Amino acid sequence: MMKKLTKGQIALAVIVLVLIIDQVVKIWVKTHMYIGQAIHVTDWFYIAFIENNGMAFGMEVGSKLFLTLFRVVAVVLLVWILNRVKKNPQMPTGFIVCLALIIAGAAGNIIDCLFYGLIFDNPMPPLVASFVPGDGYAGLFYGRVVDMLYFPLFSFYWPDWMPWVGGELFEFFRPVFNIADSAISVGVICLILFYHRYLSTDHKKESKSE
Repeated sequence: MMKKLTKGQIALAVIVLVLIIDQVVKIWVKTHMYIGQAIHVTDWFYIAFIENNGMAFGMEVGSKLFLTLFRVVAVVLLVWILNRVKKNPQMPTGFIVCLALIIAGAAGNIIDCLFYGLIFDNPMPPLVASFVPGDGYAGLFYGRVVDMLYFPLFSFYWPDWMPWVGGELFEFFRPVFNIADSAISVGVICLILFYHRYLSTDHKKESKSE
């Protein structure tokens, strides 16, 4: 009879699986597509290769070094939290999986920032990147995050009579993102929707009093 996995083993499996999928997809895109290239899958889904210096969904806030260090500190803190809560028998497995998804997503983008600048070159399109360990396009902490998932589900032009946006194209969903971003988003949304009570101070007090 197969032994039941512990919460810690489930969390580790989720983190490893997400990291492998994320990095395999990113490395394939990086070495088979040039920046700006888009592969039409359906009218509402493209594989569109871009890179960014910032946070999830291409946002850029603050300096590159600060963002990378912030990610590292955040992952360390989340791992510490996960290590504590997984020992609590009252903590649902779903909560542990959500934390694991967030950790895996953040770690996946950290790998890009830390190492991609060191191991890849940065040729001009239409050339694609190659592995050049130790002779890359940037130093440690300064690699760019690879994004490729683009879902333009629908679009329309705002009526001309509307102030500020009249006549402009509105597209949903415009940001280009990656597997790591998806893992973070799914983890955060599920925590808020299904496990928000485990994040509250009141629940922590209840757990200590029992």
